[in-house]
Amino acid sequence: MQRITITLDDDLMEELDRVIAAKGYQNRSEAIRDLARAGMKLTSIETGAATQVIGVLSYVFDHGARDLARRLTNTFHDHHSLAVSSMHVHLDHDNCLEIGVLKGPPDQVQHFAEHVISERAVRYGHLHVVPAGLPKSQL
Repeated sequence: MQRITITLDDDLMEELDRVIAAKGYQNRSEAIRDLARAGMKLTSIETGAATQVIGVLSYVFDHGARDLARRLTNTFHDHHSLAVSSMHVHLDHDNCLEIGVLKGPPDQVQHFAEHVISERAVRYGHLHVVPAGLPKSQL
């Protein structure tokens, strides 16, 4: 491990201290390490350094919508090389939550997620992406 010195303006330091307190970090170093890792992950995806990503696609949909369940199932089957796993949860009489784990090139994972989220009667959707295959120090 290496020791470094950084300079932060007062407003940024106050904001960092609020994050540290809210998330329960033991010290500033741990928080800054996590923020640095998150920034490196995002940069690796944005710059194309990450050629493979893991995506967690979560979405809520109306299970009673005409043909939606069939269309969603077909979408996952048509992209079986990206879809690693999925879980289906009945939230109430009308709504279901589906969580899909995806793995593949960033552009393909993003396109797949956008296709699912844009289906009519999908009420909410979110894709969380992390790079796959980065050196341990960056994970």
